[in-house]
Amino acid sequence: MSDTAAARPSLRAATAADLAAITALYAEEVRTGLATYEYAPPDEPEMAKRWQAIVSQGYPFLVAHLDERLAGYAYASAYRTREGYRWTVEDTVYVHPALAGRGVGRSLLQRLIDDCTTLGYRQMVAVIGDRSNAASIALHTRLGFATVGTFRGLGRKHGQWLDTVQMQRPLGFGDSCAP
Repeated sequence: MSDTAAARPSLRAATAADLAAITALYAEEVRTGLATYEYAPPDEPEMAKRWQAIVSQGYPFLVAHLDERLAGYAYASAYRTREGYRWTVEDTVYVHPALAGRGVGRSLLQRLIDDCTTLGYRQMVAVIGDRSNAASIALHTRLGFATVGTFRGLGRKHGQWLDTVQMQRPLGFGDSCAP
């Protein structure tokens, strides 16, 4: 196997066996980061409920492994629950900080885009916690998302007001024709 092939993250659908590692990764972001505005890290049973709610609705939920450990996860979910939004999904991507810059986020998001396109969705929206999250904004931009707005001071965490960046990417035919 070449060094390049060895360096690529392996992707697959998340399973219940991944939930402990997913919970730990998310908990660290909740405690220290600004990508989520959640204050208290959810425990594994709560994360299991969230995972089950997503996959039971047919949305993709992926994990990436690199160096024989969970490197990140990503999933799509409903952007809004009203019927008129049923062709739009919201993406979520988390990468282990120690493995940032190694293509994990890009691999996860590209696969999520591909899977959601195959499922017939027409738009993907990214709701990025704080505009200081340059890595997430750059990742989404590289994969065809455009910034469509910034909500200033929409959330508060770690003693500061935070902006929320909204980005959007068409999937498949986008809004050029009816689904």
